Amino acid sequence: MSLIQVATLVSVPVAFVFGVLGLYQLYLVALLMGTTTLFFDVAYQSYLPSLVSREKVVEGNQRLQISASAAQVIGPTVASGLMFFLGAPKAVAADVLGTLAAALLILSIRRREPSPEASLPGAKRDFFAEMREGIRVITSNGLLWTQAGCTATSNLGSNIFTVALYLYAYRTLGISQGQIGIAFSIGAAGFLIGALICRPVTAWIGLGRTIALAIAGNFGLLVCLLASGGTAVFVLGLAFFIGFLGIPIYNINQVSLRQIITPNRLQGRMNATMRTIIWGTIPVGAFLGGILATVLGVVPTLVIGIVIAGGSVFWILFGPIIRLKVQPEPALD
Repeated sequence: MSLIQVATLVSVPVAFVFGVLGLYQLYLVALLMGTTTLFFDVAYQSYLPSLVSREKVVEGNQRLQISASAAQVIGPTVASGLMFFLGAPKAVAADVLGTLAAALLILSIRRREPSPEASLPGAKRDFFAEMREGIRVITSNGLLWTQAGCTATSNLGSNIFTVALYLYAYRTLGISQGQIGIAFSIGAAGFLIGALICRPVTAWIGLGRTIALAIAGNFGLLVCLLASGGTAVFVLGLAFFIGFLGIPIYNINQVSLRQIITPNRLQGRMNATMRTIIWGTIPVGAFLGGILATVLGVVPTLVIGIVIAGGSVFWILFGPIIRLKVQPEPALD
């Protein structure tokens, strides 16, 4: 998937050089990047329990989140700088090099992946039977279904918020592209800190409460409404810091939970179904964000998005996850 992303991204600067870059090509690039990211995420989350022992799944997810958060701290600032000094096409060309490096690192992994198994022992593999099995895994397990509902609701609200955020920053606050990159970098520092403190915080207050507190951190984005004047960038950065702090804590714990309670042979089916549910609300949220910003205005849309994203905590509070103190016993493979 990473190699496909390299080929997809490199088409942008090439088309620009030859003077044929157009909006429809960018639509296609966005579609391919989103599709390959979906496959990549399902694959790596399903592969991790085979790569490490079940006792180290949480540690493995924490390390993945730390590396991702480090990239999020550096990425927005670097991207803003590249766009300012080199322009967008050359900035995309630089991104190609990073994606290529990632692909080469993935190819260096030598751990052999177990062969996928059919739904029934000895039976031939059947795509639709395995898809139905993946759906049953989610719908029949209260822990998994609660996660799906919580994350899907959070993604819905977050994307309503994100659409309105850029309008709010550029039009209302008068913040430039470079300045918004600084605000996101401040917020990404919260992401990094969240990844680092996840395990001690979880051990201190318990798994269920930690997940609830982490997802409720979305309410912290309301701080962005206080932004104004010369301090707007830093107030936005503070809002992002508070909101982003809980993301890795939530992700590490809930992804580890579903990996631990799902047998290895069902990891791919479970993760594919989970991703379909929780990512299915992303385009819906972006679409609603545009409509609401047009009809109600930017600030009301920001508030609606934050309330929906933060309100996803009720899935945890009124479900079985809140009662968990530690990760349950691993499922039998």
